[in-house]
This record gives sequence, C-alpha cells and structure tokens, in this order.
Amino acid sequence: MSRFKSDFLRTLDERGFIHQVSDEAGLDELLNKESVTAYIGYDPTASSLHVGHLTQIMMLHWFQQTGHRPISLMGGGTGMVGDPSFKEEARKLMTVEMIEENIASIKTAFSKYLDYGRPQNAALMINNAEWLRALNYLEFLRDVGRHFSVNRMLSFDSVKTRLDREQSLSFLEFNYMILQAYDFVELAKRYECRLQMGGSDQWGNIVNGIDLGHRMGTKQLYALTSPLLTTSSGAKMGKSASGAVWLNADLMPVYDFWQYWRNTEDADVGRFLKLFTTLPMDEIARLAALGGSEINEAKKILATEVTAILHGRAASEQAAETARKTFEEGALADTLPSIDIAKPDLEAGIGLLNLIVRAGLAASNGEARRHVQGGAVKINDVAVTDERMNIGTGEISAEGVIKLSLGKKKHILVRPA
Repeated sequence: MSRFKSDFLRTLDERGFIHQVSDEAGLDELLNKESVTAYIGYDPTASSLHVGHLTQIMMLHWFQQTGHRPISLMGGGTGMVGDPSFKEEARKLMTVEMIEENIASIKTAFSKYLDYGRPQNAALMINNAEWLRALNYLEFLRDVGRHFSVNRMLSFDSVKTRLDREQSLSFLEFNYMILQAYDFVELAKRYECRLQMGGSDQWGNIVNGIDLGHRMGTKQLYALTSPLLTTSSGAKMGKSASGAVWLNADLMPVYDFWQYWRNTEDADVGRFLKLFTTLPMDEIARLAALGGSEINEAKKILATEVTAILHGRAASEQAAETARKTFEEGALADTLPSIDIAKPDLEAGIGLLNLIVRAGLAASNGEARRHVQGGAVKINDVAVTDERMNIGTGEISAEGVIKLSLGKKKHILVRPA
C-alpha cells in the first residue's frame, strides 16, 4: 500500500525515483486535487543530453502521463554562466550562438518523451533567456539579491567542494544559484509553476528557489529530487568506455545506444526497467526475477524498450536484430556502426593501433595496445596479438568491409572510401 494519494508520487515511489521531497504531505495533497505545473532545468552545455539526464526526463514524462503539465526549461540564460555544483573546475563559457544551436539540437530528443501538442496539459519548452538576459543588474541586486545570505550559500556542499579545490569558485559561478532560484519565481508568476524537480545534487539550489518565492510573495512552492544514479559497480550513469552515451543519434548511433543498455550489469536490470521503461510493474517484477542465462533476455527487453522510446520501435527492433545476427548467427550485419577509411590509406597499410583509435574503440594508442595485449581485438573475427600489425586491402572481406571487434560486443565495419 503506497503512502501517497496522488498518481504521480505513487508512480515515482514504486519505480524508485524519489530521493527528497520538501513537503511530502503538502505536495501529495496538491497533486491529488488539481493539475499542477512543474519544471526541470537543463543547461545547453552540449548539442545533446546524455543518459545521465534520463532519470529527470522520465520524471517529466510520468508527470504529464498522470495529468499534470511539465516544463522543460532550457538554460539559454543560465548556460552563459554554468552550474558550478560539484564541478572540479569552471565550465568553458559559450557564446549566445553556441547556446542557441545546442538548444535547437536538444529539442529533438525531448519530443520523444513529452507531448508538446496535446489538447490538455501540453508540455512547455521555455528558455530562461526570456527574462534573464533582460535583467537590470542594479534592480536585480536590490529586489532579489538582498534576500540571499552569503553565509548560507557558503554552507552548501556544492559550493564547499569547490572552495576546498585548487580551482577557485568565481563570482560568476557563485551567482548561478541566485539565477536558478529566480527562475523558479519567474515560472511561478508566469505559469503557476509550483514544483521544481531535479537530481539530488540540485537540492540546495531548489530550496533556495522555494525560500526566494516565499520572500517575493509566490504561492507555496515545492521541491522533489531523484537519487544520483550509479551502476552496481559504482560507474556513473551516462558514461561508457568510449565516452558519453548521448541521446541524439548523430552523436550516438542507435545500435550503440541499444548495446549500452544490453550490457547492463545483472544487478541493475530490475532497477533500470523501473526507471527507464514504461513497462507495467508486474512485467518488470517477472523480468527482474529471471536468473542465470535468462537474465540476458531481460537485458535485451530493457535495451529494446529504452531505445524504442527515444528512437522509435522500428529502429530499436532493427538494432536488436543486428545484435542477434552478429552474436547468435555470426553474420556480418549491414547495420553495424561503420567508419570510412580512404582507400589509398588502406592500400598503404594503416597501423592496427591507429585504426582502433580512429574507430572510437580506444582513446589513445596506449589504451589500444592494452586491448591488443589482452587478446580483446579481432579482425574479421580472428584474434590479433601483434600490436605492430598493419591493416590493408588484404583484410577486406567478400562483403567489401573489414570487421574490427573489441571484445564480444563492440564491432565496427571499416569501409574503403
């Protein structure tokens, strides 16, 4: 029996999304009696969000599915400063043009999780540059800055961690938490927004917004955070051996995205099915209970369901079929990721280590060498152990490609261009 009356909090609770709530009973009562507006902010520091953002995106998804209005707030204004929370050093400053290009690119992924065109409780995508870029600094200091205690701001863990590091916290970054708090107040006034959600590292910033709203005369505001996720082995979500696991297909091919989820650790399958799919809870319970080799079937379902939400059912099933042919039948699937290498380069011969790096299977020649020495590298399904080996036209298969593999699950087709 859930402790919550509202569909939204009950759904989040049973799926493992809830870390902290500012006023649990008050928020539950509000959500149970009326349609509420909530937001999560995203700074456009890259042209795509990554898997580490998916927990919060799914929170917005369930918010809309349970009858409420979600706002995906794009930080066109705050992105010019950069959130310093728990960062070891300052973010690189971006131009307005770079920020706007990133926002346009990020929008494509959001539309897979939120409905911006439905007749009721349509999602909103708003850019905080609308009010932040037009601020008068002196008026802002007088009307907003006076409500903030520097002593209290210095007490937040997100600030203290930077104060103890060699890279100092700039005044520019110190202003970020004030701007984020002001966002909450503006959204409350403009859109009747009552709730801000985010990862647990944002708790201090969100509570600042609630306090500022109280001082500036808004209705009661609320905070809800999710736990920061790591895998069972302690790895940070959203990262893989080859870098960030991006949501945009131009940065992360659909097949690679599917494989990331297929490679989920056994202990994480049930948890990830709850957080990142929309499968019913009884089906998730059945899949999570599988043991031995059967857990691999649950991993395939996890990969297919997560990929289907983002990239569509057809593309997801094609990725699953590519994997089946590659691993179960040993076939060379046309839909495997590929890179083009100039034919003259192949005719002259290209070093194995160089090829591994160019294929994105290692970040450096040193890392590539360790893979070769460990017996993890194959050319056309044949293990290679000579790190000085040159790869040329002689390795091109009957299908007109060279299959480069790292371990059992990473394959790249090298195509002569």
